[in-house]
Amino acid sequence: MSNKNANRGLLLATLIATLLSIQPIASACTGIMLKDQDNSFVNGRTVEFGIAIDSSVAVVPRNYTFVGQTPMGKGMQYTSKYAAVGVVAYKDLNLLDGLNEKGLAVGAFYFPTFAQYTPETAQNQNTSLSPGDFPNWLLTQFATVGEVRQAIESGKVVITPTIMPGWGSTPPPFHYVVYDKSGASIAIEPLNGKLVVRNNPLGVFTNSPPLDWHMTNLRNYISLNTHNVPEKTLGGQTFKELGQGNGMLGLPGDFTPPSRFVRAAIFSTTAIPAKNADAGIQQIFHILNNFDIPVGVAQAESNGVTNTDYTLLTMARDPQNLRYYYKSYDDQTIRMVQLNSFDLNAKTIKVLSTKGSQPVVDMSDKLQ
Repeated sequence: MSNKNANRGLLLATLIATLLSIQPIASACTGIMLKDQDNSFVNGRTVEFGIAIDSSVAVVPRNYTFVGQTPMGKGMQYTSKYAAVGVVAYKDLNLLDGLNEKGLAVGAFYFPTFAQYTPETAQNQNTSLSPGDFPNWLLTQFATVGEVRQAIESGKVVITPTIMPGWGSTPPPFHYVVYDKSGASIAIEPLNGKLVVRNNPLGVFTNSPPLDWHMTNLRNYISLNTHNVPEKTLGGQTFKELGQGNGMLGLPGDFTPPSRFVRAAIFSTTAIPAKNADAGIQQIFHILNNFDIPVGVAQAESNGVTNTDYTLLTMARDPQNLRYYYKSYDDQTIRMVQLNSFDLNAKTIKVLSTKGSQPVVDMSDKLQ
């Protein structure tokens, strides 16, 4: 074998090994946004992984100091301007998903094979954050999508390829969705070493490829219709529908990011608007139930170990009433944290594990 072919073989083997190392924890998260009848907006998402994540819901107060982590050590230091509520992982008190007191919501989603962070240098270390620091910085510093866009496009921050405790031996590949209470939404994606900001008009978000690819792919499904297809007569024979929903024949049903993006776009844009944010939150959970991945249906093997993606958490955010909702795979009870019920100028971060077990209510003695 020539050196050239040997190098190609080594490159291919390395690529395959890299992909296999990602697959066992490849996230299949799905995010949506809904507009309610009273012109309020709500948004939410699922969290899927092939391994259990030690997660907690947390409240971050104002004036709390954070120091970004980078490959070279300490990065950007900043103080929280706004209080926020959301989810943290592996005892790291940076919010990976959350809602702040101004109604800004941010979520980190896995972005495998596409995420390319900015190399750290001595010149950019003071503006550097890890992939996990970044959503926390957004939540604690900004009130609107417009403010976030201006900060990113003016180069106030870079995300450097930082290994994070609990996330494996390589930097976790993230991209991010941002919403505000006006219904504005953007995606922030680390591509070719730069943070790219894209408008997200539907408020839908999944995983790889980048958002612009998913939006183009929607053009393959413009024939889908919420109305049933009427009966047809062919060769003198009349064919009637077998049941409801035949206008959606061809809607992709698998769990890949492109298919989930299409379903999320269809379900969220065709949903009949709820009366208000409270009802909208219930609708968010009903829609996201369609993206639940049960244990066993999405498996990958690596080094003799089989992992299966499943829906660890489902979250919903109400930016009007500053309420953060969640349920877990083991406990489908919807739980809520009201941000305004806390002292937003407290000195410490309050934390509660998301672990729980599903209660079963015996109704036998209620029958009449």
